[in-house]
Amino acid sequence: MMTIAMDGPAGAGKSTAAKLAAKELGIHYVDTGAMYRAIAYGILKAAPDEEALDDLVRGMDVRVEYIDNEQHVYVDGEDVMGVIRTPEVSAAASRYAALPVVREKLLGVQRTIAEEYDVVMDGRDIGTVVLPHAETKIFITADPAERARRRALELEMRTGEKQDVDAIEREIRERDYRDSHREIAPLKQADDAILLDTTHMSIEEVVAEVCRLAKEHHA
Repeated sequence: MMTIAMDGPAGAGKSTAAKLAAKELGIHYVDTGAMYRAIAYGILKAAPDEEALDDLVRGMDVRVEYIDNEQHVYVDGEDVMGVIRTPEVSAAASRYAALPVVREKLLGVQRTIAEEYDVVMDGRDIGTVVLPHAETKIFITADPAERARRRALELEMRTGEKQDVDAIEREIRERDYRDSHREIAPLKQADDAILLDTTHMSIEEVVAEVCRLAKEHHA
């Protein structure tokens, strides 16, 4: 199986690169962020009290299917891809992703996908926790200032409003610290992962390098 684990901090371009590399290689892209959002949506919908939360998550039927090579996440039979990108779900996903019961739930789902398909999977702890034996491990990073610039451009294109790049950079640095210091599955480069600094690379160059490494390792 071709298994590519891509980790890195927010805004480094790993998700975009992972999607495009998967398309180029003709394999599946696994959006782990969508899975955390799906769990968060299920929790918000059920609105359990704190004592019932763990049992609710353990009892959820979470599965992933690929339709026309697009990932669909189902929670208790409902395709939730059209409802998980709201600010409310995004905020909830950030909170709930730190819970051991949520990570444990999705760990099995993610590993099962990698056993059934050739995949590119990106996140914070794919190479260290989720797929420690992945064929190819890449840690994608970029200078915080460059990541802030990219994020500002993305937001400006989406909203048409000028963004405060300095404020975005501060947020990125704060998130880097939180992600790398969290108790459960912290963001870090796996010992056998290849470091890819994309600060001065175009997305086309990043994708080409990811594909080159994947083919080299798979051969």
